[in-house]
Amino acid sequence: MKPRRILIADDHQVVIEGIKSLLAGHRGFQVVGEAADGQQAVELALRLRPDIVIMDISMPGLNGVEATRRITQAAPQVRIVIYTMHSDHRFIFELFKAGIAAHVLKEGPASELIAALEAVGRGQTYFSGADPRALLEELAALHQNHHDQGPIARLSPREREVFLLLADGHPIKAIAQRLCISPKTVETHKYNVMEKLGARSITDLTKLALKHRLIKI
Repeated sequence: MKPRRILIADDHQVVIEGIKSLLAGHRGFQVVGEAADGQQAVELALRLRPDIVIMDISMPGLNGVEATRRITQAAPQVRIVIYTMHSDHRFIFELFKAGIAAHVLKEGPASELIAALEAVGRGQTYFSGADPRALLEELAALHQNHHDQGPIARLSPREREVFLLLADGHPIKAIAQRLCISPKTVETHKYNVMEKLGARSITDLTKLALKHRLIKI
């Protein structure tokens, strides 16, 4: 059987090299490309048509959630394995909607990534450290909460990130550094968020986030 063709998308080269080293010992996988950000991941996925993309979430510019959404819409046969530090099930909910096949935590053993790739290669799904039934129940609750959030549900994944950081008191420059985007881009997202939510100030954003229990005092 031909090896599964793998594209790796991560903004840390040390992570890419680590994955390549891990897969080098497995004849069932062949790394065919590397991407340092979400936009490059989309472009390479559509050009190379790998079997699987190993995708980080937090990358500069286009994040992994939006990159996943674009890839699965344009090339649904390409399966996405999210490999990330994010264990928040709200992210998993967004990724489920985007069409991921697996979610693996970077803090887990390397064997989990291999297990996820093998499962995805067989047409299955894989979620590290999760009881599937408990995860589905929590995702169902999140889905209901998502609808209950009104205008917040209309925010894009990046706008939601900016909204929560602003609401939690982080300044523009700190948000830019954290998300690896320019302060000007943060300002643009801030404007869009405030317009969509009908907010006039950061205080309004904070009150809204507290109301929906998205941040803690």
